[in-house]
Amino acid sequence: MKKLISVVVPTYNEEENVDAMTETLTRIFTEELPAYDYEIIYIDNHSKDNTRMLLRKQCEADPHVKAIFNARNFGQMRSPVHGFKQAYGDCVIRLNADFQDPPEMIPELVREWESGWKIVIGVKNKTEEGRVMAFVRRRYYKFLRKISDIGHIENFTGFGLFDKAFVDVVRGIHDPLPYFRGMIAEFGFDYKTIPYDRPNRRAGKSKNHFYSLYDVAMTGITSYSKVVLRLATFLGFFIGLVSFLVAIVYFILKFIHWDWFRAGIAPLTIGVFFLGGVELFFIGLVGEYILSINSRVLDRPLVVEEERLNFETPENPDPRRKGPAGVPGTAEMDQRLSRGQGGKWAS
Repeated sequence: MKKLISVVVPTYNEEENVDAMTETLTRIFTEELPAYDYEIIYIDNHSKDNTRMLLRKQCEADPHVKAIFNARNFGQMRSPVHGFKQAYGDCVIRLNADFQDPPEMIPELVREWESGWKIVIGVKNKTEEGRVMAFVRRRYYKFLRKISDIGHIENFTGFGLFDKAFVDVVRGIHDPLPYFRGMIAEFGFDYKTIPYDRPNRRAGKSKNHFYSLYDVAMTGITSYSKVVLRLATFLGFFIGLVSFLVAIVYFILKFIHWDWFRAGIAPLTIGVFFLGGVELFFIGLVGEYILSINSRVLDRPLVVEEERLNFETPENPDPRRKGPAGVPGTAEMDQRLSRGQGGKWAS
C-alpha cells in the first residue's frame, strides 16, 4: 500500500484561491510524487463567500478532496489545529490557501521526511509584507524566545510537514486554546528547517487584523511564559525602593533648607500618573492570563462541525485512519456513535 500524505488547508473566504490550490496540489502529487497516495483536507471556518460551494464541487469531482465545514468561525488558532487532528496520513502537511506557503516546496519536504526527519518546517527568510509588520514580527519572536520556558522557532508560521508520530501527540492534547508553534517547540521531535521567501497572497485580502494578531501573540505569551508576571513583582519592589530613597532625600533637603526648599506638586503628579500607568499595564496583563485560564477551564471543543464531505462512514471505513494507541480514529468513533456509544467529539 502506498504511503498516504494528508494536506490540511484551512480556509476562510478563499473563493479566489481554493480551485487553484487544489489544481496545484493535484498536479504536484500526480506528476512529482506519484509513488504516494494523498488526500487534501480543507477545513472551512464558516466562509461567507462562495468557498463552500466550490469545495462541494471539488469533493463531488475528486475523492482525494475532503472538506470539513465549521458551524461558525472559531478563529485562526482553533480551526487549523482541529483540521490537523483529523488527518491520519503517514505524514501531514499544513499550508495556507493563499499560496503564501509555496505548495511547490512539498516534494522537498517529503524528501527530507523520507531521509529521517520527523518534522520539516518552512522558515521565512524574506517576506513581502510591510516593513513595520515584518519588524514587529521579528521583535515578537525574539521577545518570546527570551521570556518563554521553551525555544520558539523564529519566523515559523505553521507551514511544514509532520510525521504521524507527532500528529498523534497533538491529537492527544486537549487544549481549547492551542498555540501550534508552541506545541512544536514543547512536544515536537528534532526538526529540519527549510528557508524560503514568502510571497504576497495570490488573490484576495488577508483576514488578519490587529486584534487577531494580538490575540495570537498574547496566547503565546500567556501559555509559555511566567516572566512577565514576575516582572510586576520585581518592578514593584524597584519602584518602592526608589520612592523610599527619594523620600529620604526630600526629607533631608527639607530639614537642612527648611525656609527655601519646596518640593512642589510636579513630582507628586508625575509619580501618581507613572504608578497608575504601571498598575493598569499589569492589571491588563493579569487579565490576559485570567482569560487564558478561563478558556481552558471551560474546556470547550475546538470547533463544532456542521458537515463533512468525502470522509469515511461506518459502512465504508478507511483502515488507515486510526488514532494513536487507546484513542479511536474517526471511523471508529462514527461506528461507536451508530451503536449509541459516546457523543460527537471535535477536540
